[in-house]
Amino acid sequence: MKSTSCFFISILLMLTVTVTSPGLVHGDFRIVIMQDQKGMAETYRPLLNFLKEKGFEASFVAARNYPHAAELFASGLADGMFSGSGVAGCMFIKQVAYPVVRPVNIEGWSTYWAVVIGPEGSKRFTQNASYFDNKKVLFCSLASSGEFYFHSLDGSLQTHATLLKASSHGVALDALSRQAADFAIVKNRVWDKARSKYPGLIRVGEDPGENPDGTLIVSKKTDDSVVETLRNILLELEQDPTPSALSAKKGLKLKAFIPTSIADFKYTIQLLKKAGVDKNFNFSFE
Repeated sequence: MKSTSCFFISILLMLTVTVTSPGLVHGDFRIVIMQDQKGMAETYRPLLNFLKEKGFEASFVAARNYPHAAELFASGLADGMFSGSGVAGCMFIKQVAYPVVRPVNIEGWSTYWAVVIGPEGSKRFTQNASYFDNKKVLFCSLASSGEFYFHSLDGSLQTHATLLKASSHGVALDALSRQAADFAIVKNRVWDKARSKYPGLIRVGEDPGENPDGTLIVSKKTDDSVVETLRNILLELEQDPTPSALSAKKGLKLKAFIPTSIADFKYTIQLLKKAGVDKNFNFSFE
């Protein structure tokens, strides 16, 4: 049964707003941020203020891309990253990180799954990639509710489909509505909020499983006591009545952080392995 509970791909927290280079930070918790994620420091400032009041030292470490992030985890030059389920699962399969906590959205959910969207009148999705033969399919790269889901489908290696990439699930829906593609694979949470804007589109199918959203993953090289301290601070956020805690929850539109383990990723890891992800996967199907 799907639980009620995306942040999008790689959500991060920090105590300072300065991005540092690996090796220049000493005695703090180093959080990976992708270089192309503009504005994340400002977005997370309320949470950073909350952590600062709790005395937890942290800073950003810039990663050029996800392969670089994996190298930082494996070498011990980075400690954590908030991540969507696809990238997180890849890090687990590579055995360089493990999950700690994930956020519960203000609406009460902490998981999501893929939905297949098509024009009104489309046939029901068959759970086989042959459904997309000779069609244009649009999805987000490295998303459990996008590229990974498509490649996990039976027949994905044989289907004659044109695969198109979108910068976000919302962009995919908008492009589909303008007939730039025949089908889109997107996150169910995005579709549920946006479907009233697209009366000509319908959900033709969905992934039968679900994926944890926005999980804090931590390097296996990081000291356990440091991880436990951070875990406890984040788990206490829900009941904390202080202005900094309330500001953090409001700014990030979350109710709480909840404990998250590798068991919560059982379905996601199965999906990724079906898509062809192994320890040598370099975050690209091209």
